[in-house]
Amino acid sequence: MKISTLGCVAISAMLALAPSAQAQSTPIVMVDQGAEWTDDNRQAFYTTDQGSRIMPLKWMQALKRADGQPFLGDALTRYGYLENPETPGIPVGFTVSAGDTPSIGMTCAACHTRQIDVDGTFYRLDGGPGIVDFQTFLADLDIAVGNVADDTAAFDAFALAVLGSGADDTAKASLKIELDTWYLRYHTLMERALPEDPWGPSRLDAVSMIFNRLAGLDIGPAPTYLIPDNIARADAPVRYPFLWNAARQDKTQWPGFSENGNSILGLARNLGEVYGVFAEFHPQKKGGFLLSGVDYLADNSANFDGLKKVEDLIWKIGKPKWPWQLDDALVAQGKEIFNRGTDDGGCVDCHGIKTGAFRSFSHRTWATPIQDVDTDARECAILGRTVETGVLEGERIPFVGTKLDKEAPAFNLLATAVVNSILQHSIGFFAEAEAEALTEGAEVVLPHEMQYLEGAFNTVLLEQMQAESAGQESCAYEARVMEGIWAAAPYLHNGSVRSLEDLLKPAEERAKSFKIGPAYDLETVGLAEVQTVFDYTLETTGCEDKMSGNSNCGHEFGTDLPADERRALLEYLKSL
Repeated sequence: MKISTLGCVAISAMLALAPSAQAQSTPIVMVDQGAEWTDDNRQAFYTTDQGSRIMPLKWMQALKRADGQPFLGDALTRYGYLENPETPGIPVGFTVSAGDTPSIGMTCAACHTRQIDVDGTFYRLDGGPGIVDFQTFLADLDIAVGNVADDTAAFDAFALAVLGSGADDTAKASLKIELDTWYLRYHTLMERALPEDPWGPSRLDAVSMIFNRLAGLDIGPAPTYLIPDNIARADAPVRYPFLWNAARQDKTQWPGFSENGNSILGLARNLGEVYGVFAEFHPQKKGGFLLSGVDYLADNSANFDGLKKVEDLIWKIGKPKWPWQLDDALVAQGKEIFNRGTDDGGCVDCHGIKTGAFRSFSHRTWATPIQDVDTDARECAILGRTVETGVLEGERIPFVGTKLDKEAPAFNLLATAVVNSILQHSIGFFAEAEAEALTEGAEVVLPHEMQYLEGAFNTVLLEQMQAESAGQESCAYEARVMEGIWAAAPYLHNGSVRSLEDLLKPAEERAKSFKIGPAYDLETVGLAEVQTVFDYTLETTGCEDKMSGNSNCGHEFGTDLPADERRALLEYLKSL
């Protein structure tokens, strides 16, 4: 099976804990991503803690691989994660929390930093879709902890590494209880969620895994908080999106069900993400608590300051500039083709820059059309899942007014958890009189910025999408601005098309299977045919099975262009 999260702690403490990383053997070219994207901003993006907590750092350092090597021994590069010389042994996008017991976690840079290989030279693309094998990482971690939990000798060696030689039997027994509880929760998730047909490098079913973690691991009864039946197979893999215009689109998530474009909406987007990647989150019933009967912050590791910092950094990530020579005449010809209407093989109607819904002193969003272009529909099918609501039963769905029943859509559960967490965290910034009124259950007009949260999880839009696709293989997805699109292969929302050249062909002429990895083809503008880093081949379906999660059907725009115009359009797409 193929499978695969650093806040700022004192660097000296982190280096003392981290194992030595292998020296970088090949120089890396940092692609030009604009004047605002400085080395300091890059490192902050790589290491800012958002609140993810996989496990105590000492635990992961003590774990072994099947061959006896340290689990962290290669800084997880075997899964495609990237070395960071500033944090030896801890890869890009993995975080170490501050405190007496530092924990290792993930930030968005782990999955949204890309490195491509062109003729043996590596090019770094910050904010690019990671070519990482998250499912294998997840599965291997499950195996490594299971080996310790189930084997006395392995646990003794683990305890020695974690506690030191002076630990007594009481300390060891306490560690065993902690480890067994962690493993029960994690193994339950892995056993029920990971698909038999693996996501492969560059893809994961993010929505299902967020639903699974929140509904399956966070809202059940203590001490495990498990509701195992809320965990479903995560079989709708999508490609990691690129981030250099993620904050600028006025809709987000592949199906476009969330409004986006200002700081509070960015916080909602990122808080949902961190709840999905190992944040500690166990809401507790508290009668009469502000805004609701549940305390969403009682056991919540989300780092709200870190989440805001990362969102500010994402605004600074510029589109990557094509590092190689371009044919200016072809670029000019391709621009003319791009700017034609859709009926004439052009792209601008869906992918051009148009003013979006949000505007502030410093930022403006871009309009994001949501359209059904006959592509794989599996992503929409999973959005209708229902789950037991556990401790959140009876909570009002924010801005909707109705309460969560014993069972409810997972989407509504996530919306309730994220929005109420933000509102409760923000109570401290309200005027004292407003806070008192909220405590007593009175209606209070939220500060203007908080009112935007109504669109963070647009249940009306989601229900409309589901009604339109009911009984048919249909799903609408966002059409984003194409800046930097050359650096985002494979293509379509589910990564089922190897290159932009293939995307300009009818579906039946696209590669049916292809290897995924960092080797890059300048001519086809996408993944090279020969890949050596991962032994993984993506097998796609066609238009005969658009619910597979792997269908390369649809988006047949520009497929009738003559060969010379197709080449010109590709050259222009390189320049964006």
